Amino acid sequence: MKVIFFGTPQIAVPSLEYLVKKEDVEVLAVVSQPDKRAGRGQKICTTPVCCAAHEYDIPVYQPVLIRKDRELIGILKNLVPDFFVTFAFGQIISQEVIDIPKYGCVNLHASLLPGYRGANPIQAPILNGDKKTGITAMLTELALDSGPIVKQQEIEITENMTSLDLMQIIANDSPEFIYKSIKGLYEGTITPVPQDEEKVTFAPKVKKEDGHIDWSEPAEVIHNKVRGLKPWPGAFTYIHGTCVKITETRLNPEKNIKDGNFGEITGKINNGIGVITGSGVLVITRLQPACKPQQGALSWYNGARIQKDEGFEPIDSAKAAVCECKCEIKEK
Repeated sequence: MKVIFFGTPQIAVPSLEYLVKKEDVEVLAVVSQPDKRAGRGQKICTTPVCCAAHEYDIPVYQPVLIRKDRELIGILKNLVPDFFVTFAFGQIISQEVIDIPKYGCVNLHASLLPGYRGANPIQAPILNGDKKTGITAMLTELALDSGPIVKQQEIEITENMTSLDLMQIIANDSPEFIYKSIKGLYEGTITPVPQDEEKVTFAPKVKKEDGHIDWSEPAEVIHNKVRGLKPWPGAFTYIHGTCVKITETRLNPEKNIKDGNFGEITGKINNGIGVITGSGVLVITRLQPACKPQQGALSWYNGARIQKDEGFEPIDSAKAAVCECKCEIKEK
């Protein structure tokens, strides 16, 4: 099977490497996003998929807009591929490009389509408190994530799973899943099935301000926001006018509702600190004060010397809609 792989971020790298190592697959080329400046020093960085392709001496193309790159389109046609495999590529592909491979353009989408079409299928089910999600291999069409379904696989979402955790599961499960999808199409053992348009939902792009915590919301909603927006953009709040990123929370098994203001810190509880929400007390176990390392919430609480009745500010009185701290959340 002759394949051209389209991908950009780290999550797609294991799938590329898996296909490269299969004896019945020949990866003819890789197409990825252009290099860009990143980090405080604004150094030019290439994409993780590009780096992986170079390690295997695979030709790499990085068009600014593939649908307008006549030279590259000609090159892809001359390679006569059986499949295009796209995984988090990051560009819109034209019908002319879609029509190039003999068996079709197979896209890996990180949800159970037709649910959560769009830009953030990994974060959306966690933000919405879903108990399951999955991955879908589909044939690419011009409309957004609307093509026939080739293969699907469910993934359980546990109570404390974060988007980072889910991303790792998808990265681990996708390589063999993609291979079986194109193998089935190649051998004629899989027949793609049209999506049910009546069940379509969308996962819109997340903005930085979406991370601002409203403590009047139920504890479960805030917990979902913290784990769904990790690592980016991160959930944040304010205390004493200073931004604090909330990086890990737990639901309180005790469903008692304490009197007090929303955001008020109730003290130590279950290896963390309790905070009054619109419904129940949420336990914060890890956080990151502005321009400081991430740390246990109890350590922060002991050092901050929070007074009785003090707490995190309500959303309508915070200084900004977006956390001003530039520090990234770094995991050990």
